[in-house]
Amino acid sequence: MNELMKIGDDGKYHIVAMSGGKDSTAMALRLNEVEPREYNYVFTPTGDELPELFEHINRVSEMLGKKIYPISKVSLRGLIKKQNALPNFRMRWCTRMIKIIPYREFLAKLSATAPVVSYVGLRHDEQGRAGMAYADMDGIEMDFPMRRWGWGEGDVWNYLGKINVRIPERTDCARCYHQRLGEWWRLWKNHPDIFQDAIDQEDETGHTFRTKGRDTWPIKLVDLREKFNEGHAPRNSREMDLFNHTGGCRVCTL
Repeated sequence: MNELMKIGDDGKYHIVAMSGGKDSTAMALRLNEVEPREYNYVFTPTGDELPELFEHINRVSEMLGKKIYPISKVSLRGLIKKQNALPNFRMRWCTRMIKIIPYREFLAKLSATAPVVSYVGLRHDEQGRAGMAYADMDGIEMDFPMRRWGWGEGDVWNYLGKINVRIPERTDCARCYHQRLGEWWRLWKNHPDIFQDAIDQEDETGHTFRTKGRDTWPIKLVDLREKFNEGHAPRNSREMDLFNHTGGCRVCTL
C-alpha cells in the first residue's frame, strides 16, 4: 500500500480518512477545493457495508479525480467467527479491531518513511470527540479542517446540498448493535438476505445484536422479523427523509 501513497511537495504524506458519511465526504471534497495538494484518500471497510456505500465512494472518487484506497486486514464476519461473539454495547471490539488498529498500523508504516498529516472530519460543534488522535505517534500530525473552518452540522449539509451530493442511508455496517429499530426495519424490508444472515449469526454465537431493555420490541432478530412480517413497523420508519438521516454508529469515525 505504501508505494501507492504519494508524497506532497512539502515532503509529507497527506492522508484523508473517509467513512463515506456526511462529515468525511464534505471534508474531502471541500479540502480539494480550497486547500489543493497531493492528497491520499483512504477508508477502512468492514466487509458488511451495503452496496449504496460503495456507489457513493465511487462517485466521490470521480469528483476528486483520485482513487480512494481501502485499508483493512480483517472483516466483521471474520472477527465474529473467530471470537464466536457479536459486538455489543459492552464489547465494542468491532471499531477498534477493524478501523482503529488497521489505520494506526497504516500510519505507522507511512511515518517510517516520511512525516504524515492525517485529516479527520470532526466538526467545530463536536469538540468533545477525540477523533482518533494519533499525536502520541512519532511523525504523525493530526488536522481537523472543519474545526479550523468553524463548520457545524448545518454547514456540512448546506455544502453537500450545493454540490448535489447525497449521503447513503447507512455508511457503517448493515448490522450493528448501535442501530435503531427503524434501521433494522429498513434492513428487513430492503435487504432480507442480510437480515437472515444476521439471524444466522445470532443462532451460531448464542448472542444478539440488540440489547435487552432498549425498547419493548423483541430482542432476537428472528422474533423481530416475525413482528415485521405481521405488519408492525416502528414509528416514522417509512417516512424518514434519507437525506436528513443522521443516524448510524457514532463510535466509528473512519
